[in-house]
This record gives sequence, C-alpha cells and structure tokens, in this order.
Amino acid sequence: MIKDKRLKEEIGIEIKQDILENHPEPVYLGIGSNLGNRKNNINKACYLLHTFCLIDKISNFYETNSWPNVKYPKYLNIILRCYTKLNVISLLKIIKIIEKKLGRKKTLKNFPRTCDIDIIDFKGIKLDKNYIKIPHPRLLKRNFVLVPLYEIEKTWKHPKNNISIDNLLKNLNFKSLRGIKIY
Repeated sequence: MIKDKRLKEEIGIEIKQDILENHPEPVYLGIGSNLGNRKNNINKACYLLHTFCLIDKISNFYETNSWPNVKYPKYLNIILRCYTKLNVISLLKIIKIIEKKLGRKKTLKNFPRTCDIDIIDFKGIKLDKNYIKIPHPRLLKRNFVLVPLYEIEKTWKHPKNNISIDNLLKNLNFKSLRGIKIY
C-alpha cells in the first residue's frame, strides 16, 4: 500500500477524499440593531455578508431591552451560521466595513447603533488578542446570543470550556430568559 500522496499522484493512483476529511467548520455571527428600521438593518447586513460567507441558517429575530441602559431603544438580534474561506482577521475587517456602511458610528461603549455584528464562534478556534477575542467573551451571559444560537444549533459547544449550549442556557437566570421574545 502506497501512503505518500504525491507518489500516488505521480503514478496515477486515484485519491479519494475521506468522507470525514476537510469539511468546512461553521462560523456563528450575531447581528443586532436598536436604531432606525432594526429589521431592515439586520437584513441588509445579511445581504452584505452573503458576498463573503455562505449563510445556511438564520435564527428568528429576538427582541431584548438594551443593556446596560434599559432607557435606550430595544434591540433586535439574530444569530446566523455561515461558512467562509476568509480568515478571522479578514472577516473582522469586512464586518467593520459593513457596520460602517449601515451607519454605525464610533460612540461610547454599549451606545445605540444601527448595526452591530459580533463573531460569536469562528470555526471553533480560540483567539485572545487585544482587538478580538474568539469565542466572544461575553456570550455566556447573553440571552440574545444563547437563545437564538440554541434555535439553530442545538448541539453547539463552547470552544473553550466544551459546555453544551443547553447547559449554558440553564445557567442564565430566570429574569434574563424572561427578558427575550421572538419578534
């Protein structure tokens, strides 16, 4: 049996891909808006993302109070699952361009915005840089991430601690779970 792939190609032996080999890993993005036509803003973000990502699942729209200031307008959020050939840094750069194109301006942290796109999980990698942290560092406490993520991916596990999505949901407090509704 010849094990060297290059040698097999040279002598003309057909190479078949193993069915468990080289499957693309999913990317999960959270998209939110609490200014203007929120639903339209999110739909436009999806449209602009589809040029760079193959989107194959999108959650329902979920509405939550703004955090930490509940006096700000309510948020609409979705989670989507997609596949991309981009690396995480290239995807982040494109996300920032899309947010800006949809009217996002540099403001104070947690200030209302037309579009906010977060990389929740990028192909299961773990990354900790000053400008990006993967998986998203605050997803464990966010109902507007965990509930729609569970809707589209019931078997998802946190890449760092391997905790299942259903156990992460059980860790949310009751008030947090009551504070989210399908729009």
